[in-house]
Amino acid sequence: MRESKMKPAGTASLKYDGKEYEFPVLSGTQGPNGLDIRKLYDQTGAFTYDPGFTSTSSTESNITFIDGDKGVLQYRGYTIADLAEHSTFLESCYLLLYGELPTKSHMDSFTTSITRHTMVHDQMASFFRGFRRDAHPMAIMCGVVGAMAAFYHDSTDITDPKQREIASHRLIAKIPTLAAMAYKYSIGQPFVYPKNDLGYTENFMRMCFSVPAEEYKPNPVLTKALDTIFILHADHEQNASTSTVRLAGSSGANPFACIAAGIACLWGPAHGGANEAALKMLEEIGTVDKVADYVKKVKDKTQGIRLMGFGHRVYKNYDPRAKAMQIQAHAVLDELGLHDDPLLKVAIELEKIALSDPYFIEKKLYPNIDFYSGITLKALGFPTSMFTVLFALARTVGWIAQWKEMLEDPHQKIGRPRQIYTGATERAYIPQDKRK
Repeated sequence: MRESKMKPAGTASLKYDGKEYEFPVLSGTQGPNGLDIRKLYDQTGAFTYDPGFTSTSSTESNITFIDGDKGVLQYRGYTIADLAEHSTFLESCYLLLYGELPTKSHMDSFTTSITRHTMVHDQMASFFRGFRRDAHPMAIMCGVVGAMAAFYHDSTDITDPKQREIASHRLIAKIPTLAAMAYKYSIGQPFVYPKNDLGYTENFMRMCFSVPAEEYKPNPVLTKALDTIFILHADHEQNASTSTVRLAGSSGANPFACIAAGIACLWGPAHGGANEAALKMLEEIGTVDKVADYVKKVKDKTQGIRLMGFGHRVYKNYDPRAKAMQIQAHAVLDELGLHDDPLLKVAIELEKIALSDPYFIEKKLYPNIDFYSGITLKALGFPTSMFTVLFALARTVGWIAQWKEMLEDPHQKIGRPRQIYTGATERAYIPQDKRK
């Protein structure tokens, strides 16, 4: 069990129903204070009302910090810009899981463990074949990740720290293999086994894009771009899917079921589908000569047209992940010679307008990570149906880190949100023949 790092920061007074109540105020190391209302119902008989929990801290966490007003994102205190430039996804995984950047020996041991776990049980191939060929890859992922509990039941005891670690390593190692299998299955190609002499992201790209007829040659520029996408998506504080994983985990569910729940939540278009929506917008615009007209429609509120891939619910400033993603997007376009691709030319023109037009600057509608990642993933050769799968692959480590932290929290309880009931009051049952 870990100790709380929150500190007292005074008290807050509440006047309700003719009485006054005092509640503790708690502070963390960064970010807003929190009003401790754990005894609110006991003392007042009233609940808070907070749809979406947007003003509610559901937990104490030391994993990821976001300051949306200043455009800050940190993993364990390290800025996302530094990690994107200097780290690798696997090193960032270690950081999120264990709290510190690894020494060389720790990193070597961690890499070996992940690499040795990349194979999946051979019977899982038969499990895949139960899906229709045209099944959405995210539908497949929901099923196969949940089914891991049936194949790896020797690491489902959440009370055993060793089993928790084994399950964590298995998930980080095997989800890329399962994701590649989902992709191969959807396009009718044979599954490709992982190779232990390749790095994490190289291995994944090979499993997706190689065929038995010829050897796959990793491209370091493309590998770096995808690895950066994974780093940038690895965790994002208490978002919808992370909260889903924590809520599922609070019941004592096994880790594979919890991560499957997170994948299901991420599949929602309001959460994990934003980069796909941004790409669809570019396809609707079609050509560069139509960009200016589309921008006019966006500015006209009567048109009801939104600019997808711009702005962010949390970041009221520039999305700190967007700059790193912009660099990788242009590196990929340069490497593949795709700057003449009509769709990507639309994206570049739209980016130029958004970064210089006073309307977008005033409203802080800057390009976000979804805008650039959608472009990059398309250039790398992934179909839009795989975009959210890749998001899930990257976010798995964040979900696991959050799940582990929840289990080690001495204040952790089973999730049980309350409600304000507005339905019928008690009434007598009427037999069917007497109803009107």
